[in-house]
Amino acid sequence: MTALFALATSLLWGLADFGGGLLTRRTPALTVVVVSQSIAVVVLGVLVVATGGWSEAGPQLWFAVAAGLVGPVAMLAFYKALALGPMGVVSPLGSIGVAVPVGVGLVLGERPGVLQFVGILVAVAGVCLAGGPQFRGAPVQRQAIALTLLAAFGFGAVMALITEASTTLTGLFLALFVQRVTNVAAGGLALYVSVRRGAPALPAGGFPWRSLPALAFVGLADVAANGTYSIAAQHGPVTVAAVLASLYPVVTAVAARGVLRERLRAVQAAGAGLALVGTVLLASG
Repeated sequence: MTALFALATSLLWGLADFGGGLLTRRTPALTVVVVSQSIAVVVLGVLVVATGGWSEAGPQLWFAVAAGLVGPVAMLAFYKALALGPMGVVSPLGSIGVAVPVGVGLVLGERPGVLQFVGILVAVAGVCLAGGPQFRGAPVQRQAIALTLLAAFGFGAVMALITEASTTLTGLFLALFVQRVTNVAAGGLALYVSVRRGAPALPAGGFPWRSLPALAFVGLADVAANGTYSIAAQHGPVTVAAVLASLYPVVTAVAARGVLRERLRAVQAAGAGLALVGTVLLASG
C-alpha cells in the first residue's frame, strides 16, 4: 500500500507542477497559488462537512497550520523557478527536499533494509540526474536554481508536517482543509502586499477564465497528492514513502517532453532509468 500511494503522489505532484509551471508563464505566480488553492478549499470543505471531519479537530491540526504557512512560500518559489527555467531541469532539483522527511524518519528510529537503502540512493541519484543538471549559465538560471532549492526544503517540511496532522481518513480531510485555508490566507496576504507595491495581480487580458479548469486541476491534484502521501507515510516507513513520492520530477520532465517538446539529454534519460530502478528496489524491499 505504501508504494502504491507514494507513486500516486508522484504522479499527482508531477502533473500539478507541470500545470502550475505553464500557468505562471501567463499569470502571476501568487494569483495561480491563491486561485488554485481556493478551489481546493471549497472541495475540501464539502468533504469535511459530508464526512463529519469536524469531530477530528484537535491539537494536531497545528501541524496542518504550519504546513499551510510553509506551503505557499514553497509553491511560489517553485512556480517562479519553473517559469524561469526549463521544467525538465528545475523540477528534479525540487526533489532534494526529500531529505527532510527521510531525516525525520531516521530520527524517529526507522531503519530501511539493505535493499531499500540501495533503492533510496539509486532513486534520489536518478531524480537529480533526470534534470540534466545545469549549474552554469545566465543569472536567470542561477536564480531558478536558488528558488528551486528554497521550494524543495519547503516541500519537504510540508511532507513531514502533514503526516503528523492526522491519523484517520476523516481527520486527513480536515487537516488538508485547514492547511489549504491557511495557504489561501497566507497567499492572499502576500498577493495584497504585492499589488500594493505595484505588481499586477492579473495578466494584461484580465482574469484568465479560460485557465480556470487548469487552475482547478492544479489545486486539486496538489491537495490529492498531499492526501495520498499522508496515507503512504502512515502505512509504511516514511523513508520509503518520501523517496517514492519524490519521483514526481520524472513525471514533470516527461510531460514537458510530450507537451512542450523539451528534449531530454542522455543524462536525463539515464536519470529517469535510475529512478525507475530505485522504485523497483524500494517497492520490492
